[in-house]
Amino acid sequence: MYVYAFLEDFIVLYPVYALLFAENGLSPAQISSLFVIWSVTGFVLEIPSGVWADLVSRRALLTAAPLLTGAGYALWTFVPSYWSFALGFVLWGAGGSLRSGTVQALVYEELGRCGRPDRYPVLVGRSAAIGTTAVAAASALAAPVLAAGGLRAVGLASVLVTPLCAAVALTFPESRRHREIPHLTNPLAVLREGLAQVREGPAIRRAITVLSVMSVIGAMEEYVPLLAQATGVSAGTVPLLVLLVSVGGMAGGWFAGRGQGALAPALVLAAVCLAAGAAGVAARHPAAVTLVAVAFGLVQWASATLDARLQDEISGGARATVTSMAGVGVEIVSLTVYGGYAAGSVWAGPGPLFAVAAVPYLVIAFAVRRPERE
Repeated sequence: MYVYAFLEDFIVLYPVYALLFAENGLSPAQISSLFVIWSVTGFVLEIPSGVWADLVSRRALLTAAPLLTGAGYALWTFVPSYWSFALGFVLWGAGGSLRSGTVQALVYEELGRCGRPDRYPVLVGRSAAIGTTAVAAASALAAPVLAAGGLRAVGLASVLVTPLCAAVALTFPESRRHREIPHLTNPLAVLREGLAQVREGPAIRRAITVLSVMSVIGAMEEYVPLLAQATGVSAGTVPLLVLLVSVGGMAGGWFAGRGQGALAPALVLAAVCLAAGAAGVAARHPAAVTLVAVAFGLVQWASATLDARLQDEISGGARATVTSMAGVGVEIVSLTVYGGYAAGSVWAGPGPLFAVAAVPYLVIAFAVRRPERE
C-alpha cells in the first residue's frame, strides 16, 4: 500500500501542468474551466464508483485507476489541445473516483480478516504521509526533467509511472468474494444498503459529517503559497515555507494511530495553532508558519483516526459506497472553501482567512467528545 501511495503521487507533471496549458494557448479562464471539469467529474462519479467497488473486485478497480489517469496525462503530452486537456481531467477525475472509498474498504476488510483492524489508522495515515512525500519529490525532480527534455519529457515521465502503480495494485490481497452477501447483487441494491446504513446509523452520519468538515484545511492547502508570501519573505523563500507546512502534514500522517484518546484536545490545539499562526502571518512574522505546519500535522493525524471510526461503524457489503458518501461531503466542503476564500479575499488577506478556517476544528473537537455509538 505504501508503494502504491508513493507512485500514485510521484507525478512530475503536478507542479507544471498549468504551464503546459498556458504554453498551448489556454487563457486563465479556460484553465479555470478545466479545474471545474475535474471537480465536477469527481463529484458525479464518487458514489457510483463506490457502489461499483462493492460489486466487483476492488483490486481490479485500484489497478484501473492509475491507468485512467495515465491515459489523461498521455493525451496532454502527445495531443495537447483544450479538449484533450478537458478529457484528460475527466479521466483523472474518474481514476480518482475509482480509488476513493475503494482503497479504504479493501484495506479495512483485509485487516479485519487478519484480526488487526486497529492497524487501519496507522496504514492510512502513513500512506497519506508517503503520498505527500512523493509530491515533494516529484516537484523537486520536475525542474531538472523540464530542463533536460521540456514539457514532453515531464509528461512522458508521468505517464510511465502509472503502469508501475497499477502493477503494484495487482499484488494487493483480496480475500473478499464479490457476491458474498446474497441480496447485494446489483447497483441499486448496494446503493439502498448504503443509504439505509447512513439513514439508520447516527454514528455513521456524524462520522461522515465530521470527516467532510475536516477537509477544510485540505482545501486551504491550495492557498498556503499565498499565506507564505503574505509574511513578506522573498519569492525564493516561499517554497521553503510551503515545504515546512507539507512536512507538518507528513509528520501527522506518520504518527497516525497513536494517542487516539487525545483526539478532542488535539483538534483544539490544531485550531489554536492555525489561528495563532495565521495571526502571526498577518503581522508578517515568517516563523508563525511553523504553527500552521503544526496545525496541518494535527489535522492529518486526527483525520486518520476519524476515518477509522467511520470504518468501524460500517457493516454489511456497502462499505465502499458509504465511504464514498464521505467523499462527496469532502467535495462539497472543498468547493465551499474555494468560493468562500474567493469572496473573502476581496476584504481580507490570507492571514485572517486562515484564522477563520480554524473555527470548524473547535466545533469538531466538541462533536468528537460525544460517544460514537448510540
